[in-house]
Amino acid sequence: MSKKQSETNRPTHAIWQVQGEGDKARWSRVGAAWLHGDKKGANLKFDSIPLNGRVVVREITEQDNASGEYNAAAAEGGAQ
Repeated sequence: MSKKQSETNRPTHAIWQVQGEGDKARWSRVGAAWLHGDKKGANLKFDSIPLNGRVVVREITEQDNASGEYNAAAAEGGAQ
């Protein structure tokens, strides 16, 4: 697999369960998302399904990539 292919298989966004508000909010990563080529939608892969709180999708930053922060969904591949 070429470097370009492996980079495109990385998720573009992380999916978080957020419980609570403000400084007391607890964020737990529950999945990953891959934007479609036209950037009008995304494929989502959940490691767990939150039953309470709210779900937040955030773009993965270079800092996240540098720290190696990604979950089992990301390791398994995702949509192409």
